[in-house]
Amino acid sequence: MIQAPAPPPPSRRRHDREIISLAVPAFGALVAEPLFVMVDSAIVGHLGTPQLAGLAVAAALLTTAVSVFVFLAYATTAAVARRVGAGDPASAIRQGMDGIWLALLLGIAVIAVALPTAPWLVGIFGASDTAAPYATTYLRISSLGIPAMLVVMAATGVLRGLQDTRTPLYVAVGGFAANGALNAGLVYGAGLGIAGSAWGTVIAQISMAVAYLIVVVRGARRHGASLRPDAAGIRASAQAGVPLLVRTLSLRAVLMIATAVAARLGDTEIAAHQIILSLWSLMAFALDAIAIAGQAIIGRYLGADDAKGAREACRRMVQWGIVSGVVFGALVVLARPLFVPLFTSDRTVQDTLLPTLLVVALSQPIAGVVFILDGVLMGAGDGRYLAWAMLVTLAVFAPVALLVPVIGGGLTTLWWAMALMMTVRMVTLWLRTRSGKWIVTGATR
Repeated sequence: MIQAPAPPPPSRRRHDREIISLAVPAFGALVAEPLFVMVDSAIVGHLGTPQLAGLAVAAALLTTAVSVFVFLAYATTAAVARRVGAGDPASAIRQGMDGIWLALLLGIAVIAVALPTAPWLVGIFGASDTAAPYATTYLRISSLGIPAMLVVMAATGVLRGLQDTRTPLYVAVGGFAANGALNAGLVYGAGLGIAGSAWGTVIAQISMAVAYLIVVVRGARRHGASLRPDAAGIRASAQAGVPLLVRTLSLRAVLMIATAVAARLGDTEIAAHQIILSLWSLMAFALDAIAIAGQAIIGRYLGADDAKGAREACRRMVQWGIVSGVVFGALVVLARPLFVPLFTSDRTVQDTLLPTLLVVALSQPIAGVVFILDGVLMGAGDGRYLAWAMLVTLAVFAPVALLVPVIGGGLTTLWWAMALMMTVRMVTLWLRTRSGKWIVTGATR
């Protein structure tokens, strides 16, 4: 008689429920964010090629500027989650307000830089003479929304730390819908052209920031937390964010080097690289959603002085990462004949894509572990180690990638270098989690 498999232990079921309840809404919010640019591109694209080219340059600059400050979400999540675990929601929200004030100050500083230097920045990115005026117009107007974008980041971190990923999903979906309606109305209805698209995005971002602030302010009033700016708290938030800023800049450098090398390999290779990078980013969103759950869960366990719970949660999330990576890798291999023609009809590009996608598929289980451990260590507030680990990874990757044109093998070799980069990241993160040095309990690290 065949016996049914034993049910998973209660702790595993509990971790699975927590991961799913936090990761699924987080994934929805993550996917909604890049849709802003897609909507802008679809609407502006009908104005003409110069306008679309100008949007592409301005959007790249804005994305780079905003992504540098992603530590506002990560550091805030970890700090707030610790205080939630320690049973001090008032202090948790107070910590979150410090992050929001820091975001506002940084946003104002970015505006002060972006407005006068917009034409110069557009020129550096190589915009043509016909596209440059549109890029400058879009960049200058959209930069006015950067404080709101950064406030959204920090407030998202607050809610994640409070174990709430549903509200960010609702706000992201609402913002996406508002952005589409405003863009269509201002670009065509009001006849503002590309400026209308920029104003639509700014209004949508400000609306999202207001929605977040309403939720946070209500929580602060409910728990008696102060909303006033605190210089010491803002300074502490900035100090906690510096290591994560170094990590993010190092990771951006890796992606920029890879793109630069692909461009040197030829038009076919850079086109194929862009397609692969888009696919890679989509899978990264799914893995990052589990990592976000990890930040919130690990921070809460450590704040509650539950080192055992933190270890168990880490172990279970790594299992999720490995399984997810295997599934994504298999999907890439099996679905190659279906999705490759959707991206390009150029047979040369398709032929370049196919072998490279095998490398991407093989590296997905590694990526699964990397994203999860990255989230675990962020949740533990172990930013300094993450910064050093990413600098080591960059030091290994850069010379290997730059040698690709000399070594030969084209884009496939470049993505083997990317697989090496992910492997180095996995090793450095695994060594840290195995050492147990990341486990520092208490309301603060």
